[in-house]
Formats: sequence, structure tokens, C-alpha cells
Amino acid sequence: MIIHLWRYLYRNIFRFWLKWVLRQLTGKCELQRICDSSKESAERTLQIEYSLESSKCKTLQHALYVNKGEVGKCIELIIKEKKINIEKDRRFASKLELCLLQISGCKKLYLTVEELRKQPYNSDNKEHEEQLIELWNLLMPHEKLKARITKQWCDIGFQGDDPKTDFRGMGMLGLANLLYFSKHYPREARQILSHSNNPKLGYSYAIVGINLTEMAYSLLKNGFLKTHFYNTVPGEPELKDFHQFYCYLAYEFDKFWFEEKPESIMYFNQYREKFHEEVKRHLLDYRVVLALKYEQ
Repeated sequence: MIIHLWRYLYRNIFRFWLKWVLRQLTGKCELQRICDSSKESAERTLQIEYSLESSKCKTLQHALYVNKGEVGKCIELIIKEKKINIEKDRRFASKLELCLLQISGCKKLYLTVEELRKQPYNSDNKEHEEQLIELWNLLMPHEKLKARITKQWCDIGFQGDDPKTDFRGMGMLGLANLLYFSKHYPREARQILSHSNNPKLGYSYAIVGINLTEMAYSLLKNGFLKTHFYNTVPGEPELKDFHQFYCYLAYEFDKFWFEEKPESIMYFNQYREKFHEEVKRHLLDYRVVLALKYEQ
């Protein structure tokens, strides 16, 4: 109760007067001070985002959702609204532009990912079927698929004869992640598939992959991934950046699983949550960059 009261008082009363005093002392608004004091990283963008979210000014609130083509005009309006002397702070506009592109880009990325997640796998869709067959060919280049519906799918970690039923939770997003990993990191994907067939510590490669898609999706939805994207993408994060993060999860989870040595696959949920918490802890660090690092 006390904490909530303090937050309310700070955000609605104390913060206003603190900003006013600092403006009088420095001659700069809060956005300028953040751009001056913080390096080009998640720390700066997160502080800019918080400042805009906390503002009661509609011009500043709108900046959180500005489209790429409108960023320049939006910054002009902010400069006018905050009475910023751009001649004395020539780098302010370019610094703020990068932050706004990252902020709005993350919001648009979530909508893109959500749309893909909501798209169900359709076996009557030629493109969907081609992607599924391509996944098989990438993971099992030396073994021909004998039929579209076959027990062979279990060899790459699907539950039954027809993989389409396994995509229900994550839709086409699950297949897109699996396919991206296999296309861009074929050696690592096949290596992990081989690991998944371990007689003692094995797991269902495709099913676990779809489960990791859900993990990546929830981290994006709940805002944890912003730190990583703000540190790695100098502009708007795109779908490929989400796929790259998935590749990191797939590779790191395999290492984690074999380091932990679970007694059986029955403990999967317990270890999955432990891995999830580790990733979230990493993402709380302003400096975090979670990129796939594999042995050459």
C-alpha cells in the first residue's frame, strides 16, 4: 500500500516539480537530459520510453506509436512543444529519432508476431505444406520423406503422423521459427536434433522447439525482449530479429538441458521454467545482448 502510494505521488506530483527544477537549472527538458546522459543503448531508449509514457502531453504520448515515415514531423512537434533550442543541441533530434524507431518498432513487431501466431496451419495451403516439407529436407537431407502423413515425422520430434496438429498453440509462428533456425543455422539445428535423440536425455525436438516459440512470444508480449532489441537493432526491430532470438533460445536450451541432466522428460516443465527465469534475469540487464554463440 505504501509503495503504491509513493509511486502515485512521485508520478503525479513530485516528478513534475523535480523536472521543473532540473529544467530551470540545466535549461534542458527531460528528453534532452536523457539523451545527453545515456549512451546509445537500451538504457537510453527505456528511459525515453518511460518519459513519454509518463507525460500528460498528447504530443509526447503520440510519439510512442509514430510510424517510421512520421518520425521527423513528430520530433519537430516535440521540439516545438518543449521549446527546445535545437541550435544549442544539434544531436538531440537524431538521438531521439533512433529511440522512437526502436520503441514503435517493438510495438509493430509484436503485432506482426501475433498475426503469425494466430494463423493456423492449413494442410490445404500449398505454401504451408511447402514450408513443412522444406523443414524435413533441411533437418533430414539424407532421408526421403515417404509420404505426407507418416510416422517419420516423429524422427524430428513431432508427436504423431501429421505435424499440423502440433502447431495449434503457436500457429504458423511455430513452423516459421523451426524453419528459420534450420535455414540459417543448418549445422546447429541438425546437431541439436541429434542431441534430442540421446537415449537418456533425449526430448522431442520439434515439440520443444514450438514450446520455445511460446517462450519467445511471451517474453516479447510482456516487454522483456525490448532490452535485447534496443541493444542490438539500430532502428525498428523486424520479424527476422525475433527469429534470431528464437535461435538463441533453441541453442541455449539444448546446452542447458544437457548441463542440468534431468532424470527424465517428465521433468520438462520444471526445467523449462528454470531456463525461462534465467533468460528473464538476463533481460533485466540494460547491457544484455542474447545472440546465438556457437562453437566453430
